[in-house]
Amino acid sequence: MGESSERDHGLPGTAESYWIATSPETGFPPLDGDGRVDVTVIGGGIAGITTAFLLKKAGLTVALIDAGRIATGATGATGYTTAKIASLHRLIYAELIDRLGEEKTRQYAEANQAGIEMVASNVLEYDIPCSFERKSAYTYAESEEGRSLVAAEADAARGLGLPAAFTEDVPLPGRTYGAVVVENQAQFHPRSYLLLLAGHLPGEGSYVFETTRALDIEEQAGGVAVKTDRGTLSSDYAVLATHYPIYDRSGAYFARMQPSRSYALGVRIEEPFPDGIFINAAGPVHSWRSQPAGDGELVIVTGAAHGTGQAADTRAHYRSLEEYARSVYPARSVDSHWSAQDYITADRVPYIGRLAAGHDRVFVATGFGKWGMAAGTAAGMILTDLIRGRTNPWAEVFDPSRFREQPEFPDRVRKQLEAAGGRIEVEAAWFDREIKAIPPGEGKVVELDGQKVAIVRDGSGEVTTLDATCMHMGCTVAWNNAEKSWDCPCHGSRYDADGKVIGSPTVRDLKEKEIVRR
Repeated sequence: MGESSERDHGLPGTAESYWIATSPETGFPPLDGDGRVDVTVIGGGIAGITTAFLLKKAGLTVALIDAGRIATGATGATGYTTAKIASLHRLIYAELIDRLGEEKTRQYAEANQAGIEMVASNVLEYDIPCSFERKSAYTYAESEEGRSLVAAEADAARGLGLPAAFTEDVPLPGRTYGAVVVENQAQFHPRSYLLLLAGHLPGEGSYVFETTRALDIEEQAGGVAVKTDRGTLSSDYAVLATHYPIYDRSGAYFARMQPSRSYALGVRIEEPFPDGIFINAAGPVHSWRSQPAGDGELVIVTGAAHGTGQAADTRAHYRSLEEYARSVYPARSVDSHWSAQDYITADRVPYIGRLAAGHDRVFVATGFGKWGMAAGTAAGMILTDLIRGRTNPWAEVFDPSRFREQPEFPDRVRKQLEAAGGRIEVEAAWFDREIKAIPPGEGKVVELDGQKVAIVRDGSGEVTTLDATCMHMGCTVAWNNAEKSWDCPCHGSRYDADGKVIGSPTVRDLKEKEIVRR
């Protein structure tokens, strides 16, 4: 994802995130052996970097580790966001008030507002050149039925203290039926912002370690040991900010979140884009914002979401989004395309706090559901308070222990993972026909003698055969033809075409499956 052009498949523009393409590469070293700090933070997205930054600012020593490069996220989070920093999250406040009550919903609103102001404060204090701009955020109705929804959302948000109002004036082309608008929201260049924060981490006993994959956490009396592929970090506390927790003991996150992929285009249009950030209220999601881009303005439009691993032709989602974008604005060009992965919780509220009851030294920040810029920043504030033994005014609503019934990790999964790999004998002529049916550069899951095998033919026709069992919890992976990856439809693990891990929750590669022709 984001590494190369997909023009040969007719996809619009080059396959690269605008944020990654327009910011420098990082070069922090990997961990080299064992070490000790006060807190180990796993995951270099906005939640992890903010948490590490605030902890060091509070006087603790921190090690921030990332399996790849920070603020990139191969799974598709911070490096692939639309980078709206907002407390207006499409339509959520009326729903949360009905479900959680006004007090907890106010905590949600205040935490996100505080996240916006924390970013603004850091930009000012550290003079961060990240295209930070204040914008009004709109959730707009596209039908008469949607009108009542946005009006109710305006009332709910305003009642919680947000600067919200209902407006008839939505400065987008086409017919709209009013919107809820919240003033003084923001947008920015997320990597430019985060790389500067991360630059303040190394030194005085604190570190950033890249290309260091966390494999497991061992909870010990008085501390934790984070085991990685390059050594072990001992610390008083650990924070899981890995998009999806790689360590799930008693929290049952596998049963409480759903992975979703969505798509983005960077478009050049013929006219100035209106002042604001925009998302529609109902139906298939379409989100709009602009970004200063060197010689002009790039318009970022997103949408075409689906469950991870649940689309037969992911390229079609890019094409559908391009068709929609061109129906709204005549486009001079589509410069780039990229996709993102998000996790959506059972009640649409992120999980921020202790991993689970009884796990007092392991904390988590996950499930931001496409709204991670403000909420991920708030997560850093909440976790810093909790680790320091301080009361946080918003912690209650985000508490991961709010769901009391926790299903156990199924025993059958352990057996299934242990059985993955191995060899299988197949009839040669039949297998060769199956291989020839796969176009070069594509993959497919086929069933051989009751076993599911993930097969890829590279551009030269060479074949790779893998066990299609996801090494997280034993689901069957699916081929993503736009990103050239194996994606798990259950929990969102992602692997490259050769079966190497590119995104959690898995930390283990797909197993090779040896095919013996007979």
